[in-house]
Amino acid sequence: MSEHNKSLLNDAGILNLEDASVVMVYTEWNDTIVNELVAGCEKALDQYQVSKSEKIIVPGAFELPYACKQYWENTKGTGKQPGAIIAFGCVIRGETPHFDYVCKAVTEGILQLNLQLPVPVIFGILTVDNEQQALDRLGGAHGHKGEEAAITALKMIALQRKLAKS
Repeated sequence: MSEHNKSLLNDAGILNLEDASVVMVYTEWNDTIVNELVAGCEKALDQYQVSKSEKIIVPGAFELPYACKQYWENTKGTGKQPGAIIAFGCVIRGETPHFDYVCKAVTEGILQLNLQLPVPVIFGILTVDNEQQALDRLGGAHGHKGEEAAITALKMIALQRKLAKS
């Protein structure tokens, strides 16, 4: 765990969210890494007794914003709309500018969703130079980004509920 993000794991304010609902939208691309992000997220959600979660898989990171938005739109009026959506992916730098285009597009897409949707969309996309950097973010020197994304989602659900009461 990095010394700089230990406070993220402080769970003050996310107690009693057992009724929270979280959707994980994740990529097939770099599935070994992404599946570990999802597993870490599920572990953290279980730790906080959040039993309502769903998983949606898409081909790659570029498709994440679309799938998040479509999930929200298609669950309107069904009682299945989540309190937060987490987008998971892993984009590893290659030899072409493709990395830059995909990272920029997915980052801007998630930002737009956070401004448009009434629920938070958590950025769980690793943008790394190599596979080792990704592995370091799956419980290594930089913590577990899947667990951190779950805690971030729960903190944002708690914030949303607090603001709704004021």
